[in-house]
Amino acid sequence: MSNREDDASEQLDNVTRAYQTLRLVIVSGQLPPGSPISERLISARLGLSRTPVRSALHRLEQEGFVAANGLGRERRLIVAPLTMDDGREVMFIVGHLEGLAARTAALLPAPRRREIARNLREINTELAEESKRAGDADRFFELDHVFHNRYIDGVVGPRLLTLHRAIKPQSDRYSRLYVSVLLDQLTTSVKEHEKIAASIAKGDADAAQRAAETNWHNAAERLTKIIAKEGERGSWQAWAPEEPPARKR
Repeated sequence: MSNREDDASEQLDNVTRAYQTLRLVIVSGQLPPGSPISERLISARLGLSRTPVRSALHRLEQEGFVAANGLGRERRLIVAPLTMDDGREVMFIVGHLEGLAARTAALLPAPRRREIARNLREINTELAEESKRAGDADRFFELDHVFHNRYIDGVVGPRLLTLHRAIKPQSDRYSRLYVSVLLDQLTTSVKEHEKIAASIAKGDADAAQRAAETNWHNAAERLTKIIAKEGERGSWQAWAPEEPPARKR
């Protein structure tokens, strides 16, 4: 391999490293919604030049993790806010993708789909146990994540998997930040999960797709109510003061 090819490969690796690191800290909430983003500070923190960091931020902006304020020289990057409309849209998209995944799982040969359903029920049983005691938010998030991935990983094709991996972390941002409130709805979520497992076990593709989409659509409605109560995170509208009354002339 030539020196030029080595340099190109290293540059690509640096972009990937910057992208994965930044996405992780955004999804985990270490960089809160609305936080300003500085290429210079990130470059120094990661020990990289600004070129791969800029490329990583461009990709994150395309995927919705980063947003821009202003134009031209006034353009500034921030961690994308968590808003009611965006949260609803993200969860609807994830729901449709996972509906297709559940449908695919239900069309597998009987032994394979029954194995998946058995695993789903084992995980769901653990979630049900969590609902009977003071919930551990991190534990709930982990179990719910494993449950949904069980009928995706090793089941769907590469195109659907790529789309899911691109959008699912965006819903994770909402789930992680509002998970302590979502714990109150854990019993309902467990019942919705059982319908997914049962439909896959029976090989009912239509019912499996409908059950997965319903679970996510209901999650979107629950999230909407929570955000309406708790407030949006990182958006100007979430904290800007009300406009003062018009002055009398």
